[in-house]
Amino acid sequence: MTPRILALSLSAAALALPATAGAQFAPPLAERTGQTDLPLDGPRAAMTLDSVTLAIGIHPDERRIEGDGIYIVSVDEALAELAFDLDPRFTIRSIIVDDETLDENSWQNPDGLLTISLPEPVSAGESLRVRIAYGGRPHVALNAPWEGGFVWDRTPDGEPWIATAVQGEGCDMFWPCIDHSSSRIAVMDTLVTVPDGLIAAGNGALVETIENGDDTTTFHWVARDPSNYGISLQIGPYELTERLYESRYGNTIPIQFWHLPGNNKDARRLNAEMASYLDFFETTIGPYPFGDEKAGIAETPHLGMEHQTINAYGNRFRPSALGYDWLLAHEFAHEWFANQLTHASINHMWLHEGIGTWMQPLYLGWSRGEMFYASEMWRQRQMIVSRVPLVPPEGTLPDYNDREAGWGIDIYAKGAWIMHTMRYLVGEDVTFTSLARLTYGTDNPVPGEIAPVSRTTDDYRVLLEEMSGEDLNWFFDAYFYQAALPRLITTRDGETMQLRWETPSDLAFEMPVEVEVDGFAQKIEMPGGTGEITLPRSNAHVQIDPRNQILMYDEAIAQAREAQ
Repeated sequence: MTPRILALSLSAAALALPATAGAQFAPPLAERTGQTDLPLDGPRAAMTLDSVTLAIGIHPDERRIEGDGIYIVSVDEALAELAFDLDPRFTIRSIIVDDETLDENSWQNPDGLLTISLPEPVSAGESLRVRIAYGGRPHVALNAPWEGGFVWDRTPDGEPWIATAVQGEGCDMFWPCIDHSSSRIAVMDTLVTVPDGLIAAGNGALVETIENGDDTTTFHWVARDPSNYGISLQIGPYELTERLYESRYGNTIPIQFWHLPGNNKDARRLNAEMASYLDFFETTIGPYPFGDEKAGIAETPHLGMEHQTINAYGNRFRPSALGYDWLLAHEFAHEWFANQLTHASINHMWLHEGIGTWMQPLYLGWSRGEMFYASEMWRQRQMIVSRVPLVPPEGTLPDYNDREAGWGIDIYAKGAWIMHTMRYLVGEDVTFTSLARLTYGTDNPVPGEIAPVSRTTDDYRVLLEEMSGEDLNWFFDAYFYQAALPRLITTRDGETMQLRWETPSDLAFEMPVEVEVDGFAQKIEMPGGTGEITLPRSNAHVQIDPRNQILMYDEAIAQAREAQ
């Protein structure tokens, strides 16, 4: 079918499906649905979603959705059944495989793993067309975006204002998918049907707007290579403010902001900031990965989320003495570090949040001067917890909201500080050249030819070692796989000062240390984790790491935290 015929067919089907019977209460979130990045096994490990066309009808007054998805699925081993992740609160209306409508006994979804028995086994290398119709009341977010789901809200004028935020729980909270970071979709068409007067801002590029003639409108969006949790809905009585950015790479990028009525002036201001962010990122990292679609923002009732090409923004346009909107800048950083470079599993989430967080002080240094970089790094340093490893062992699922463990804090602040220290260790050129190569998978990214990549922490280590010519196992083990920060022990005996690193790692921590003596700085190498310096006099004034470039245990921070 042509895109328009397909759009009309799916949107009509989504709206025509009956309401969920007896949905008068909200069941608790299923354990499986509440988790993301569960190990790929069984049919999920053998399935690739080549394309998805998802029609969703939104019924704000009933807080209900009706979905109808068409999936082109390829398999790399023989399968007798398929499996999708989907919240079991939804009722499956029908499933069609190729042209055969399945009997209700052919599928089951007791716990959030929708298993579909195929009419005939499929061989490795084959593809199937699967159509799944479903509906019900999606889980309502308890505290979006940290505890996710649907947000059903009202604007100050009483109009429906709706958003999704599902990073921690995954795409299965509102559509059938393979809920794993490594599973991406080559092409995703999303057709969102809403009551007239509302606008659905979506991922990718707007294909068409269809007035259905029944008091509803369908918005048809198409996105290439979207991340699963980056697929989102933003719905409201939006107005659109936009401008064009002329990229230093020769292409023109539309900056588009869907905002509530009355916020046009503030939206124009933030669109100008977005142009500045684009200039910074394209100067520092490389071309915007989705310039052929848009750099999009939607005002939402929750704080924010890095939905691919349509970042959620809920910071209420608050001015800052820093001269920028920290939330907008942070979420936009994720277009590179989350949507372009995607962690291979949630255990490596620091690649999203830590690198993205480091971009904020870097941007401030680039735009306003080094004092802003240093002050922001100091603020982040005081947040670091370091009670659990930054990269948990594979097979374990870290808890983002466990405040005692602090992993959900460290992936931001500790991740940013590791990048700060890495810059000191391997130098400016290696740091930023390796970061670009890690992000694009090439040294020569070209707009229109950029494809997302999936990465682990060890991928970064290998890349850095190739580019620096150094063995960095000791660095990665101490900072990523051990919980406690390295401690620098210093002793002075007359005109001799000895330095020794202590870490829980079995590998010697060989971080060189800058030492300033009576105003003169020198770098002390630390082979085997130890070093020594001869002082000009026994009472010389000594500063260790005077520019605060090394992430290490800080007694003053520890005491201040204990006193709180």
